[in-house]
Amino acid sequence: MKTIADLGDLRGKRVLVRSDLNVPLDGQSITDDGRIRASAPTITMLSQMGARVVVCAHLGRPKGEPEAKYSLAPVARRLSEIVNTPVAFAEDTVGPAAEVAVAALEDGDVLLLENLRFNKGETGKTDAERAEFAGRLAALADVFVSDGFGVVHREQASVYDVAKLLPHATGGLVESEVNVLRRLTAEPERPYAVVLGGAKVSDKLGVIGNLLGTADRLLVGGGMVFTFLAAQGHEVGTSLLEADQVDTVKGYLERAEKEGVEIVLPVDVVAADSFSADAAHDVVAADAIPADRMGLDIGPRSNELFAEKLADCRTVFWNGPMGAFEMEPFAEGTRALAKTLADITAGGALTVVGGGDSAAAVRQLGFDDSQFGHISTGGGASLEYLEGKELPGLTVLDSDEVSDEVSDGKDA
Repeated sequence: MKTIADLGDLRGKRVLVRSDLNVPLDGQSITDDGRIRASAPTITMLSQMGARVVVCAHLGRPKGEPEAKYSLAPVARRLSEIVNTPVAFAEDTVGPAAEVAVAALEDGDVLLLENLRFNKGETGKTDAERAEFAGRLAALADVFVSDGFGVVHREQASVYDVAKLLPHATGGLVESEVNVLRRLTAEPERPYAVVLGGAKVSDKLGVIGNLLGTADRLLVGGGMVFTFLAAQGHEVGTSLLEADQVDTVKGYLERAEKEGVEIVLPVDVVAADSFSADAAHDVVAADAIPADRMGLDIGPRSNELFAEKLADCRTVFWNGPMGAFEMEPFAEGTRALAKTLADITAGGALTVVGGGDSAAAVRQLGFDDSQFGHISTGGGASLEYLEGKELPGLTVLDSDEVSDEVSDGKDA
């Protein structure tokens, strides 16, 4: 894949940058600006090169039309603070406001377009629908830079189709994400452990199957662990359980034993009588969860066990919290795991936090990004990469072909 350095002199050129600025909002307040900060270096570099930078991104899941609560206006304000330069904001994506704002750009200026998903064509179900919208985006630019790693597993107009219409390259964020993931899949330094948590085992079946041929150890926590415990024949009470996946998990446990992959499950859990921060709770053995209680975190002995199993690891990938970390009584398992990873990072291990809830958790619990080897901006994209799937937003960048119809970005 080409990088920005391969694009030559960009001074005076309109560069469309697909960033991932899908940050959590509380009203107009951004509660975690990690993705904005991760996107800023590429935007700053292009601005300093004299490009006329046109940033596009999505926020939330609007239904193809404007919704005020999903406006990127707060993101434009925060981006301006982070890149330390004014960021103009267009109140539409490809309409009159965007056209006027792009035309007004001078060398080094930065503009953020309104939410891509306010347009049905962004996530259109047909190639034609996406291509029409991609053409209108391409008409705003001369060059395309793909820097939204969190969306490269989606075949969407601003990720996939627009790359066919303009000279293109990967941005620094996507380049760094791919380089780290390659280190996890191509001869990782061993011992190599993968820690998986989060709510559903079904979300991670593909990656578990693929990792059984790669990882040395697989540590399982979060809501998904109860399907593993049920597969071993244990009572899980009212805990989250995917009963239709029990047989599949049994197969993975048998396969892991045959292939010499150690699967580590919690030995105790924090069990509560309801899903609430105020719920009565106590620590019980993982194989003795009361029938009327639900597990909401891994327990203290499990924290010690996981720390022991990770202590000698040279490579660790973590995706998914160990419990309902948003509620303080059930946050200690995730906090303890983050502390363990920070410690082995300081000792020289490569630790990768796989985006999504895991990234939000470590920040919410008071850890700094610098305490880990890498915090991914794309949980789903990371998992699909590790699963061995092709990511459309990356494969399209491998081609140097640009459509004759829109090769100058002005004929769509």
